[in-house]
Amino acid sequence: MTDNSQRSPHGGPNSTPELPTAYVPAEVEGKLYERWVERGYFEADAKSDKPPYTIVIPPPNVTGSLHLGHAFEHTIIDSLTRRKRMQGYETLWQPGMDHAGIATQNVVERELAKEGKSRHDLGREAFVEKVWQWKEESGGQISGQMRRLGDGVDWSRERFTMDEGLSQSVQTIFKKLYDDELIYRAERIINWCPRCLTAISDIEVEYQDDDGELVSIRYGEGDNAIVVATTRAETMLGDTAVAVHPDDERYAHLVGTEIELPLTGRRIPIVADEHVDPEFGTGAVKVTPAHDPNDFEIGRRHDLPNLSVMNERAIITVPGPFEGLDRLEARSAIVAALRAEGRIVAEKRPYQHSVGHCSRCKTTIEPRLSLQWWVKVGPLAQAAGDAVRDGRVKIHPKEMESRYFSWVDNLHDWCISRQLWWGHRIPVWYGPAGEVVCVGPDEEAPTGEGWTQDTDVLDTWFSSGLWPFSTLGWPEQTESLEKFYPNSVLVTGYDILFFWVARMMMFGLYAMDGTPPFHTIALHGMVRDQFGKKMSKSFGNAVNPLDWMDTYGSDAVRFTLARGANPGVDVPIGEDWVQASRNFTNKIWNATRFALMNGATVEGELPPVEEMSATDRWVLSRLNTVVADVDALYEDYQFSKLSEALYHFAWDEVFDWYVELSKTTFFAGGRGAEVSGRVLGEVLDVLLRLLHPVVPFVTETLWTTLTGAESVVIAEWPKDSGFRDAAAEKEIAGVQQVVTEVRRFRADQGLQPGQKVPAQLTLAGALAAHEAPIRQLLRLQPAGDDFSATATLPVAGGTVALDLSGTIDVEAERKRLTKDIGLAEKEKAQALGKLGNEAFLAKAPEPIVEKIRVRLAAAEADIARITAQLDALPLS
Repeated sequence: MTDNSQRSPHGGPNSTPELPTAYVPAEVEGKLYERWVERGYFEADAKSDKPPYTIVIPPPNVTGSLHLGHAFEHTIIDSLTRRKRMQGYETLWQPGMDHAGIATQNVVERELAKEGKSRHDLGREAFVEKVWQWKEESGGQISGQMRRLGDGVDWSRERFTMDEGLSQSVQTIFKKLYDDELIYRAERIINWCPRCLTAISDIEVEYQDDDGELVSIRYGEGDNAIVVATTRAETMLGDTAVAVHPDDERYAHLVGTEIELPLTGRRIPIVADEHVDPEFGTGAVKVTPAHDPNDFEIGRRHDLPNLSVMNERAIITVPGPFEGLDRLEARSAIVAALRAEGRIVAEKRPYQHSVGHCSRCKTTIEPRLSLQWWVKVGPLAQAAGDAVRDGRVKIHPKEMESRYFSWVDNLHDWCISRQLWWGHRIPVWYGPAGEVVCVGPDEEAPTGEGWTQDTDVLDTWFSSGLWPFSTLGWPEQTESLEKFYPNSVLVTGYDILFFWVARMMMFGLYAMDGTPPFHTIALHGMVRDQFGKKMSKSFGNAVNPLDWMDTYGSDAVRFTLARGANPGVDVPIGEDWVQASRNFTNKIWNATRFALMNGATVEGELPPVEEMSATDRWVLSRLNTVVADVDALYEDYQFSKLSEALYHFAWDEVFDWYVELSKTTFFAGGRGAEVSGRVLGEVLDVLLRLLHPVVPFVTETLWTTLTGAESVVIAEWPKDSGFRDAAAEKEIAGVQQVVTEVRRFRADQGLQPGQKVPAQLTLAGALAAHEAPIRQLLRLQPAGDDFSATATLPVAGGTVALDLSGTIDVEAERKRLTKDIGLAEKEKAQALGKLGNEAFLAKAPEPIVEKIRVRLAAAEADIARITAQLDALPLS
């Protein structure tokens, strides 16, 4: 099972490796990580003959810092890549950062504001230079935090979405899309931030329930009047129609007529449109095409004019009494004016409704008609959907596929222009005679009087959508691109399935001749607090993972996150859980230290099976089962289950059972101790390698100490040797049953765990060979000449007689057992009642009936066991 060819043997009679008494993460983690980087363990070789395994980091914002969501995602990715590296793959975990257009520009603008300046005081060129300066000096602190976490990324390949190579990729694909008529410029409704003064993407809009007002306004007079309701009365200045449903008989006589728009003197048509819900409100809606996306579509269908009533700062521009007012000031003023004219039919305030806010500055978003650049997503989205439908790309968990399809199958054209200075500037020039020229990366921009470049920059998602191949050198056909594209798997949160993932799918398939950017999309949930609440600074429950790393170590944080990682499901996490994971890393340390001090070794081959004890064969059999289980769970991205499997095997089976059962063998010395020492060394070797991807630091220290080899990072991933020993597993299960039963009895009697009790063991068959370790585990002394059994426990394969003179309350024990036997009798009666009911048996499925039979057998066994315990009690 173990390759010892490159190891310095430890554990021999004259060579006992030593570990410090306690594990102190702060003294280990930083040094180990720098050693890994210096030795090039994480660097990917495009010339390698090994099969490739590629994962990109979802590029964090250059303005950001490591939060628990990052730590969670990075733990999953790092575990996957560390395992694949150990399996012999040429692994590339591609690092890098996103330039984060709006966020970064806001940060630098705030710094300028402290000096009493704005970006306009500097001018575009100087401001962009200022941003680059900030990026070099202050940005990217997350890189250092990634090192703290243990991220095994290839730092030699670190990329930034604004670096020269990626800028060339952006310009190349823009030009290609433009030439293929998949990029165009048009007026459409977009999300507009009046504070940031730019269009923003849907993902940058945060919706929350705000208290507003709902006013119902009467348009027109008498029988021709129509009442409409709105939460944004200020937009009525831009109404160009009232719409009703075509089948709404209440308004059939008005369709095609005109009505006067209050406060304006303008007359507007009444149109019939199927978008209107006749059951909602009055069944009539005001139509403001320049300030609402649904109204814009109604306007297009009915050829309505688009009247903008606000400027880019949300100030009213309509001539008249409201001109110059902020939109919120105008809202109150317009409602007051309508009230004065008797046109307010009803008012409801506060009226709570969902309102979009800019995620950067929290300003209320304004839907606004604006001339912007767009990607025609129809054919791109079709290809992205087909790649999943035909199996070229798998989404995990599979139930997330429906969400993916619901998005890509209904995707609207994508607004890609932003009114910022920081970002990839749109490579389009306008000439003095109305010429429009799109310039590719190898083309000269037009020059001369009157030629100007478009002032907008591209949406950040445009450049990050190229991430899987732009980072590998595209459009150049590099060795890295040939070796590492497509990516093996994308690990990301389900929250950006629609935004980042869909865009990568569209661009990858388009740019790479139909080859999708990854084979698998593995979606995870969001990290939440221990009560399941979203973590947020405003909620006061946000956690800086570095604080937990400082207190408990990076391994403890990683293991906690991995234990909660069920595919596509949110992850609750609390500090108590991190503390429990720290206890686990300490347990691994202490148990390994004990093992090394007591003969654990990896020297030489495993002894012949016939020389091994049943305990040795049991633990090796269980080890191989765990190897197989962990492999299967990794392939299914079941990090929670694989972490639980490793935790319970390590703590419960290896440390609490195998080590304890083997102590008598170790203490006795001789060949038996040598055999068990080699078996224990084997188990620790494999276990530490299995644990390494999730808890890399403590396992590196322990494994190199145990084996003398260079690093577990480049060690071979364990393989299931196929060894199984069902007989040994059954035998040790019997030992565990005996120990567990007696421990429970001792606890019931209030005996201290270390309290020694005289006992007489009568064990049949294979159990007899385990009497010494059973006594050791149960603190049972040999029965002396004056031994007098006061309690006799029937156990699997025999009895355990105990002399509890002076240590047991006989009357209390009799009451407890009598209560227990009463519960068992009740369970038996219920089971017999159901099994004796012919009507029930005729209707109940066989599995249900079988469960009742099992319950009956268990109840009868409990009755027999408790009766024997009662009979064994001494007379009071």
